[in-house]
Amino acid sequence: MTLVRLMDRALYPRLGDRWDDALFRDRVLSRLDEHDHLLDLGAGAGRVAEMNFKGLAASACGVDPDERVLTNPHLDEGRVGRGEVIPYGDECFDVVVADNVLEHLERPGEVFAEVARVLRPGGRFFAKTPNKFHYMPTIARLTSTRFHRFVNKLRGRDEVDTFPTRYLANTPADVRRWADEVGLKVRRIELVEGRPEYLRWNPLTYAAGAAYERFVNAIPVLAPLRVLLIAELQKPAARSMSPRRVAA
Repeated sequence: MTLVRLMDRALYPRLGDRWDDALFRDRVLSRLDEHDHLLDLGAGAGRVAEMNFKGLAASACGVDPDERVLTNPHLDEGRVGRGEVIPYGDECFDVVVADNVLEHLERPGEVFAEVARVLRPGGRFFAKTPNKFHYMPTIARLTSTRFHRFVNKLRGRDEVDTFPTRYLANTPADVRRWADEVGLKVRRIELVEGRPEYLRWNPLTYAAGAAYERFVNAIPVLAPLRVLLIAELQKPAARSMSPRRVAA
């Protein structure tokens, strides 16, 4: 066993290799009902097991510009498309989820408006994204996509799954602003710091990252420097709800 793995056990015994996706999944499942119709925005090829909600909802659909979404095993249906023009009709979904998508948006206002359009009254939008003011996104904004691919390759991630980042909807203030513009209500925004995934290259960087994690979690005023932003937004409920219908 490597020293890094030993440090994992000693410092973060309760966190697995995809602790952030597992946490996000828990937040979605806390609201998901078996009768809900769910849309995974940015579903991709289905490489994130924690984003598999198939069989837990009435339907699990997905949208992504990558054609691999058509064979995503986590979906009942995948469609090629972009968040700026979601290829589904109005008020089709009870839940929309976006895992590591907001940081890539060039026109977040259009995407938030589309999410609001496809949500039914009372529906929820869950998003997980890196917090812009954490050191990892700060470094990302100062470096090229080629460097991002190199770093992700070291972390065991395929280069084809590394996309340009914009960080236009990656702070609580940004999320609140975009939500307010399209009439979505903010129900919850969390800032979480966990195991320092991007510094687990060797014991020295790992130790520095662990010290940072302890520091920002120990002092509440430093919460805006934590890595993970999880948002739960809701479309206001209509006075008279229309009958449920399957996504068209």
